Amino acid sequence: DMDGTLLTSEKTVLPETLEDLRFARDAGVSLACCTGRGLAELRSYLPRLPMLRYAICNSGSVVYDCREGRPLLSQDIPAALCREILAVAARFPCMPQFLTETESIVARRDVTHMADFHMGVYQSMYLEVTRQVDDMIAEGVRLGDISKINLYFPDQATRLQAHAALKSLPISLVLTEQTGLEMTAQSVTKASGLQHLAKLLGLSPAETAAVGDGENDREMLMWAGFSAAMGNARPEIQVLCDFVAPDNDHNGVGAALRRAIFVT
Repeated sequence: DMDGTLLTSEKTVLPETLEDLRFARDAGVSLACCTGRGLAELRSYLPRLPMLRYAICNSGSVVYDCREGRPLLSQDIPAALCREILAVAARFPCMPQFLTETESIVARRDVTHMADFHMGVYQSMYLEVTRQVDDMIAEGVRLGDISKINLYFPDQATRLQAHAALKSLPISLVLTEQTGLEMTAQSVTKASGLQHLAKLLGLSPAETAAVGDGENDREMLMWAGFSAAMGNARPEIQVLCDFVAPDNDHNGVGAALRRAIFVT
């Protein structure tokens, strides 16, 4: 995972974490980030992380070969379902975000006050990497199929109301961030993306390891042969895992990688 796992609270990668990633690569491990972010939101990090050969993006919707610069898998929410999601979103105060295979798209009016949706830590990045439009509903209709839809709300009560209105749709729906909902195509999760990549590499589940901190990491952590939760993860995520590492500000990823390599 990236946010809350590989990245510190300041959205940087620790030098010691980079060293441990190099150690794992040199030990023969195929490394992949497995993130809710889209490729557009990873581009500034990937040059500093050449040891990450693969990126599982958009919460499993896209699997990307960073070395060859090409997608290995792409699965979208069908256009008809996207329209249903947007109709529900229009009933609530929220900030929608669309992720395609290559783009991150937000409303121009939302990106200047993301703290209102508890997303202020990402505002500078969004201002830099997103394509900003005037009308997200019209943009969603124009796009048709969409890889991933995020909705960010001003409070958790509103998020729960929207969740109740969306949960009957045939999509993958996960609570994320402080007040967010993320949606991908049915059965598409970080676990399905990891499973697809493992199959391409000829690896069994027992030969994989996963590190994460959030609810959208749950299936990935449960599928992998070895699982590590960050020290900043919620207790219900930590209890699922084989190992609890230090938090994301103290090189938890490095500790998890070394445990996975030496134990498995």
